[in-house]
Amino acid sequence: MTISILAFDEKSGTYGGAATTGSLCVGGWVLRGDAESGLSASQGSLPSTMWGQDVLARMRAGETAEAAIRHVVEADAGRDERQLAALDPAGGTWAFTGANSIQTAGVRHAANVVVAGNLLASEEVLDACLDGFLAFDGTMDLRLLNALKRAAAVGGDSRGLLSAALLVVSANRPPLSLRIDHSEDPLTALALLHDRATSGLYADWVNHVPTLADPERAIPFTA
Repeated sequence: MTISILAFDEKSGTYGGAATTGSLCVGGWVLRGDAESGLSASQGSLPSTMWGQDVLARMRAGETAEAAIRHVVEADAGRDERQLAALDPAGGTWAFTGANSIQTAGVRHAANVVVAGNLLASEEVLDACLDGFLAFDGTMDLRLLNALKRAAAVGGDSRGLLSAALLVVSANRPPLSLRIDHSEDPLTALALLHDRATSGLYADWVNHVPTLADPERAIPFTA
């Protein structure tokens, strides 16, 4: 009962995911990933957090998003109640939508991008989410925020929205993991949190902590 988007920017080596839903805690339920494994979005009327972790483990071991999803889905007798999207470390995408997914449910793909959703106001929500990402000129995090905004503008989750989340990872930066677990206006709250997390002293401090590319970085920081 969610709209989610996963994307990879080849030029910067940045992976990003975002999601919003009419229920609570979408970030904790849906988004998983890192720069070595890729990203996953596990959702649906009865979502499996194990699906998200299992597909990441398979992609980290070298499987494509398609192969990883097929293995995970086929092993679960409850798959008809679930939806899963994945983005592998090479930028490949795949998705599964269970037969019992609440309409409107579906998927959209573009190069290095996958959008998935269920219990949506209409098919237009999927298209708007994808277009909102592709048409926006900016950093990964801003493009993802715009994608969610565009999806919400045409109806989003048919129940309205209560939570939203953003996850951006790469080898050259610490993870940016932001969650709004409950709000009457979660996209505005997420945008405000994003602004605070990417400006001022907090943003300056982030440039001093370890990354995958520099795991021993410990540059002294003075506020």
